[in-house]
Amino acid sequence: MPNETPGERSKFKTCKRYNDAGHARALTFCCLRRQKFLASPRTSQWLVDAIDLARRKHQFNLWAYVIMPEHVHLIVCPRRDDYDVSRFLSTLKLSVTRKALAFVRQEKPTSLPLMLDAQPNGNSHYRFWQRGGGFDRNLWSEKVIFAEIDYIHANPVRRGLCAKPEEWAWSSAGDYGSHGPGPLSIDFASLPRSLQTVRRSRSRPPR
Repeated sequence: MPNETPGERSKFKTCKRYNDAGHARALTFCCLRRQKFLASPRTSQWLVDAIDLARRKHQFNLWAYVIMPEHVHLIVCPRRDDYDVSRFLSTLKLSVTRKALAFVRQEKPTSLPLMLDAQPNGNSHYRFWQRGGGFDRNLWSEKVIFAEIDYIHANPVRRGLCAKPEEWAWSSAGDYGSHGPGPLSIDFASLPRSLQTVRRSRSRPPR
């Protein structure tokens, strides 16, 4: 596993995407200027709906996720050999941005400056997400996929937001343990067989 923290990962403004057939993808992206736009249940639910929309529209399986107050981790796997992660992310991000802008303009106009992204060239745009591609990593082995899932599930614990990964409501950690499903269904049937076995063993209640 890489040694970088989620904060260090999200500093990448651009990334080169390799849409290799059969590879799962670890995606990390953050809110504009790492503001805690996702700290409220409302905005987190917008993101949950957007992830579900994007995976259905672009035919991706969702294997794991963690929604943090200011950034997001996803592990997805394309269902087809011909796919484009950029389109998946564009659908997801645009859906959340539109809902956020509409809400802020109508309900909290004084918060609109928080979404203003004034660029050095003089252009200005309202954004929910940080510019750039975020962090994108191809996952090609079951061992690496398993390690990445555990790594992102532990993110809220490392931040001191909860004591155990499955206690974080906006995460798939509970789906892999015995705490029950989270707000997004996980496409367990598409997981590699070894990961399905691990998941079943973890989901058994202790005797």
